[in-house]
Amino acid sequence: MTPKQRLLAALSGRETDRVPWSPLLAYWWEAQPAGFQARGQLDFLEEIGADPLLRGFHWLFSKHYNNCEYTTAQDGKYSRITYKTPVGTLTCTHTYAERSNSWFLTEHPVKTREDLKTLIYLYENMSIKPDYGKFVEDHAAIGERGLYVPIIGAEYKTSFQSLIEYWVGTEELVFMIEDYGELVDECVDLMQAKSLETAVISVDTPAEAFIFWEDSSTLNVSPAQFRKYTAPEIERWSALVKQAGKILIHHACGSLKHLLPDMVKTGIDSIDSISPPPTGDIGISDALDLLPGTIGIIGGIEPTVMLNTTPAELRGHVYDLIQTVTAKTKRFILANSDSCPPGVEIEKFRLISEIVRS
Repeated sequence: MTPKQRLLAALSGRETDRVPWSPLLAYWWEAQPAGFQARGQLDFLEEIGADPLLRGFHWLFSKHYNNCEYTTAQDGKYSRITYKTPVGTLTCTHTYAERSNSWFLTEHPVKTREDLKTLIYLYENMSIKPDYGKFVEDHAAIGERGLYVPIIGAEYKTSFQSLIEYWVGTEELVFMIEDYGELVDECVDLMQAKSLETAVISVDTPAEAFIFWEDSSTLNVSPAQFRKYTAPEIERWSALVKQAGKILIHHACGSLKHLLPDMVKTGIDSIDSISPPPTGDIGISDALDLLPGTIGIIGGIEPTVMLNTTPAELRGHVYDLIQTVTAKTKRFILANSDSCPPGVEIEKFRLISEIVRS
């Protein structure tokens, strides 16, 4: 099988010649020298013997905040985004942490009821346009070498999750729901309508599969909140994607044990980055006992296992994992769950490639 055939077969539950293996290089890749990165992830994944599943490299639309002055500015270790509208101004701050060479969100834009009204104004005046020229070009160029999986959703995740992660924050959003829930509902409904526009645009492309970076976890959303605010949006995406004969992947990298029953009902085809502790709270084998045979899994290798095991220990761990999972499902793509620590040696990637081929 070609890498593309192997990946699509595993995502669809068909027989494969072997288990597909496609690491998620987030954080690891960014820590590599610029010259190393210049080769591109596709070439690197091929060189280590993996099956390139290139998640989230494209979005197939552009969004425009009309009647809004959008500015970015950096002052030392602080980076600020400002949305200035006729009804109010929102400011978001990221702070640079030298130790991890990363930028972290340290100030959410929406802090008050009036800020929430400004966010509603932003979405009322947002326009969505198709923008898939780069994807069509890359999709044709990759051929059978791998599979590009573009992003679906206006915020690249569900509307409620974007309120949690970016616009409002977990704690403040809980207070807002209690204090003025009707306004939160109005905002979510409007955001979901714009998001549905992006989904309609996305499925009308050559893409075989889509992903959304949901980062689902009961550390920031309760099962009740998931059922009310999150699941309906995913269900609408799933219906569109299935109608087009394509695949929907839900990236969920946190504590999922108590969300899986509700995630199953949304119609997704696969879950990316299920992980045991410490990243998540459930291993793949236990997750498979809760999932129907129609939902696949991408992941399995906990990031700290990639970092802290010896090659011999990693070999035993991966071999046992493959044996356990393939005894229960055909819908499996082996990967490290969610991200890869920068300290992982390249030889460990090659070792896993050797294992899947054996």
